[in-house]
Amino acid sequence: MTVSNAPDMTVVATPRAPTIGIDLGGTKIEAIALHPDGRTLAKIRVPTPREDYDGTIRILRDLTRAVEGEARLPAATPAGLAMPGSISPATGLVQNANSTWLNDRPLERDLAAALQRPVRLANDANCFALSEAKDGAGQGAQLLFGVILGTGCGGGIVHAGHLIDGPRGIGGEWGHNPVPWPQLAEVPGPLCWCGRHGCLETWISGPGLAADHARTTGQSMSAEAIVARASGLTGTHPPDDASANAARATLDRHLDRLARGLAQIVNLLDPDVIVLGGGLSKLAHLYDALADRMAPYIFASDRSVDVRPPRHGDASGARGAARLWHQPSG
Repeated sequence: MTVSNAPDMTVVATPRAPTIGIDLGGTKIEAIALHPDGRTLAKIRVPTPREDYDGTIRILRDLTRAVEGEARLPAATPAGLAMPGSISPATGLVQNANSTWLNDRPLERDLAAALQRPVRLANDANCFALSEAKDGAGQGAQLLFGVILGTGCGGGIVHAGHLIDGPRGIGGEWGHNPVPWPQLAEVPGPLCWCGRHGCLETWISGPGLAADHARTTGQSMSAEAIVARASGLTGTHPPDDASANAARATLDRHLDRLARGLAQIVNLLDPDVIVLGGGLSKLAHLYDALADRMAPYIFASDRSVDVRPPRHGDASGARGAARLWHQPSG
């Protein structure tokens, strides 16, 4: 997490004052005004202008002003941004964003100038984790690992109510590690946008699930369509036909890879709670089967794991961004 230090823009957030949170997603941007008690005072959602850095800055500026006005907040109300990737502490530039048009850009500086106020920025999975730890599914947990399973695959760590990050700004970035305990067919794995092969993101994100199904079956389907086919809800295919069985097999491979990836997190961090977010967090079978599938890989006598769905759903990114102003700076 980083904080802009522009000397001519002084902003102070108090525990009783509302803040603005913006979630810059790959397909949508959501801006909210959040009261410290958890009430959403205003909310606006618009499509993300893809491959357009200047357009992204403009829409972030306009959304901030609009939600500030709708909630009747003072000018220059503190704002936080949940973003793909993170700000490199070494360069001040965006790193590791799967929205690649943001990479190597001074987003923090440009956004602070456009908004005429300091801003706080953090990885979107960090913001998700912070939101769910504060007043969501992980409220009261000492150590929470928050997972984003959507267009990409991210993670965030919250300990005792505080985000955990480090000198490189990559705390929780489990999606760009290889799938652990790989099977022969998983090596070297698909090429990732980061330039490496076999990253977890290439297997367990929504596009990763769809790509695995296409490679295995020759059928190009979205993750949503695969889930519908597996449950027999498409209307044109009975639930026991070959296509449905192939979709179920894809979901089972996805479950197994997700279980191995999260078991490695348990072995490293030993979290009290894992909260799943992103579009794939809506898959009900994950909460029935994931903990049992993780158990053989957990290095402990107690192999039980508490895996929960999010309380705030896709609103948690913006809610966590608004709460960045109540975190220690630095």
